[in-house]
Amino acid sequence: MDIRDLLLKDVMIMDLKASTKKEAIDEMVHKYYVNGVINDEDFYKKAIIAREEQSTTGIGDGIAMPHAKNKAVQRATVLFAKSNAGVDYDALDGNPVHLFFMIAAPEGANDTHLQALAALSGLLINPDLVAQLKKAQTPDEVQQLFADAEAAKEAKEAAKKKADAEKAKAPAAEKSDRPYVVAVTACPTGIAHTYMAEEALIKQAEAMGVDIKVETNGSEGVKHLLTADEIKRAAGVIVAADKKVAMDRFNGKPLVNRPVVDGIKKSEELITEAMHGDAPIYHASQNDSSSSEEAAGGSIGSRIYKDLMNGISHMLPFVVGGGILMALSFVIEQYFGGPKSIEFIFLNNAGSMAFAFMIPVLAGFIAESIGDRPALMPGFVGGFMATVYSGSFGGAYTANVMTHAQSSAGFLGGIAAGFLAGYITVLLRKLFSHLPKSLEGMKPMLLYPIVGLLIMALLMFFIVNPIFSVINEVVTTFLKHMGTGNAVVLGIILGGMMSIDMGGPFNKAAYVFAVGAFTSTNNGDLMAAVMAGGMVPPFAIALATAIWPKKFTDDERKAGITNWVLGFSFITEGAIPFATADPLRVITSGVIGAAIAGGLTQFWHVSVPAPHGGFWVTPLAINPFGYIIAVVIGTVIAGVILGFWKKEKEASK
Repeated sequence: MDIRDLLLKDVMIMDLKASTKKEAIDEMVHKYYVNGVINDEDFYKKAIIAREEQSTTGIGDGIAMPHAKNKAVQRATVLFAKSNAGVDYDALDGNPVHLFFMIAAPEGANDTHLQALAALSGLLINPDLVAQLKKAQTPDEVQQLFADAEAAKEAKEAAKKKADAEKAKAPAAEKSDRPYVVAVTACPTGIAHTYMAEEALIKQAEAMGVDIKVETNGSEGVKHLLTADEIKRAAGVIVAADKKVAMDRFNGKPLVNRPVVDGIKKSEELITEAMHGDAPIYHASQNDSSSSEEAAGGSIGSRIYKDLMNGISHMLPFVVGGGILMALSFVIEQYFGGPKSIEFIFLNNAGSMAFAFMIPVLAGFIAESIGDRPALMPGFVGGFMATVYSGSFGGAYTANVMTHAQSSAGFLGGIAAGFLAGYITVLLRKLFSHLPKSLEGMKPMLLYPIVGLLIMALLMFFIVNPIFSVINEVVTTFLKHMGTGNAVVLGIILGGMMSIDMGGPFNKAAYVFAVGAFTSTNNGDLMAAVMAGGMVPPFAIALATAIWPKKFTDDERKAGITNWVLGFSFITEGAIPFATADPLRVITSGVIGAAIAGGLTQFWHVSVPAPHGGFWVTPLAINPFGYIIAVVIGTVIAGVILGFWKKEKEASK
């Protein structure tokens, strides 16, 4: 797309009359409205103001880039406005703004539009272009200045690409020893600041003689994804972002974490700090399941785990909120109002509605992790088909969420649907990569949704549901008819797994299995086992630090107090710092105590009909006394083993 297709002459304002920020926004938004770029002036203006409330888009040097992406926008457009007098726009440098670029992106903006907007944003880093724009008198001049700047940039990038290719062919001895850093840029809307920060960092790094690679997290998805080798090779990492990005991959690296605007305005400072290793060392939190241990590259197992965890992290709020409200409704039904009471009906319906989305959300975000945004819809639909499917060949799909639809594929089928949808999208991208550039806009808006959904539906209808119906039925039958002996063994295994890595793959595998069993049978027996097993490690740490304080440092004793609260709330990760410092003793004692607690819950037929909450959901449990005693016994055993095993001389003085 030619950049002049976005910079429409009809919507330019060459002499902005406004003198305040509010007046400037009103004047530019109204210009959009009268020219048909937006169909709802108030709705679009609210989005602009909401973005300004997050952080000002007055980036300094006399430039402001207000932007919004919503359904009021009819076509992607950039409004250029020039104020000769200047406007007090709360700019970061406190100076008046003379040049405005109001970016309007449709809610379903295609990749071509977003790439053009990104390119336009990057051009504004060029001070020569900014100076010439301040002198421009006509819309034609503005369009031509941007066209010339874009052509110059493309020529420069082509020359650099050629030089890099020649450098790659050079013998190892001739290759550059220049410093190397990596960066990630991201802003909430992913339209302007993301790419301006990228351009500023690249330009500054070139001036400083530093090699850099910048990953962008914008509206068109993640671009220039950093690989594990690139992160490992880098002297430091820069994260210039105003939204969440995958961070665990930077574990152990010097990391500069700043707002995205600092990537634009303070790029030299950020690069210097990262390059010389002056930044704090980043320590990944295993509590963050939305980011992976290795975000790029890595083994097949690590990629599968990353994709699965992306689905689970998005699913958990539906599981927890829906599950606990449903459990509360059963308490009301049994002890207070009965099945016809308004309290029971309200809570049960609210919980059921949230729970109904659990598997579709799981599948959708597994798919999104693999195939990015185009995979979300087929993944979501595949998960829905796994949830409400009735019958196999020639069967029907029931879309009435008020009825209890029998699931033939269930939780396991939903996981399969997510991975299938993700890799179907990856395959479609490869198949459609050879289409003419003129058809680029059709791919995200037409080809991916239609073809992806068609293939997904065929696979679910004829393969996934019939196969997983058998698997789901076998698992459900086994769980429903499991004897006490088998239940105790399974409880021991699940409880122990919760403590092996305290939030890692073993912990999540046990939890997912229990949630799957809970959704298939509506029985909370195994939820009790994993909940008890997950509470033991932090409780054991708290107990050991209280009884044997001389064997722990001051910081560890303080953290031990916090672990009482974390354990009570089923947050196993509170024990991670202790396990990192002394893995053999902490993990071994924790696994023993957690396994015993998990087994005891099954021996005493404890059931917790809520998928989270720790002791907070004890009133909902069947045999709550057994639930508490099982955790107490496991905690005492683990805490005593750790306390006696840990040597006093190992504690820091």
